[in-house]
Amino acid sequence: MSGDRSRERAVEPEDLSRFVVERLNTGDVDGLVALYEPGAVLALPDGTVATGEREIRRAYEGFTADRPVFQHGEQQRTLHHGDLALTSVQLADGKDATDEVARRQSDGTWLWVIDRPSVLG
Repeated sequence: MSGDRSRERAVEPEDLSRFVVERLNTGDVDGLVALYEPGAVLALPDGTVATGEREIRRAYEGFTADRPVFQHGEQQRTLHHGDLALTSVQLADGKDATDEVARRQSDGTWLWVIDRPSVLG
């Protein structure tokens, strides 16, 4: 992960969804990887899973290579249980949704532990 502390950090778990769209649209792979805990998992469109910083970085390098444009979706109600939060966004196309598990870090910020960007796809 990038040691760059100048990027905005998630003070609420819902911030992560906003940050991922912003960072995808700017091709900020380091910033995308910084949204995850070191051992996090990211579900990929082909049905496989990227685990950990290296694999998540590789996935985002592929996602951003063609500079696609992503739109913010509609944040759904977050479910909290202690230091865990289940977040979900209905994507802008209205046909798919995401679901993620975030964990509160020792400094009070939030990082994703599990990310499934396409529930229905």
